[in-house]
Amino acid sequence: MATTGQQQNKSAEKRKPVFVKVDHLKPGTNGHTLIAKVLSSNTVLQKGRAASQNLRQTRIAECLIGDETGTILFTARNDQVELMKPGTTIILRNAKIDMFKGSMRLAVDKWGRIEVTDPANFVVKEDNNLSLVEYELVNVVEE
Repeated sequence: MATTGQQQNKSAEKRKPVFVKVDHLKPGTNGHTLIAKVLSSNTVLQKGRAASQNLRQTRIAECLIGDETGTILFTARNDQVELMKPGTTIILRNAKIDMFKGSMRLAVDKWGRIEVTDPANFVVKEDNNLSLVEYELVNVVEE
């Protein structure tokens, strides 16, 4: 009987996250875990009245984040906006790439998480912004 208990423990064991670098992010991918520094944060949308508690406020901010390999725009929504303060080092878990007007944006939905962590000791490579690269959707016809 002891062997079945051991097998169950192995399947319940958490996988260690594989941290990726910003320059490895590609369109249409998800499940990324990465450490990045927040360089800037600009609120692009603020809807809803703050006076009424039951009306949920919608806030969206575009934040430039990056690591030693490059930078990318991160779309922060609602409560995420407070965490994305310039100068903060964050860990993004289960982040995904959204396409916006042909360029990549990093986002974390309800299945992911943003954690503020200790300041990282890397210098952000600011001259490699992946969100400035425009992608075109090309339909490939297989013969």
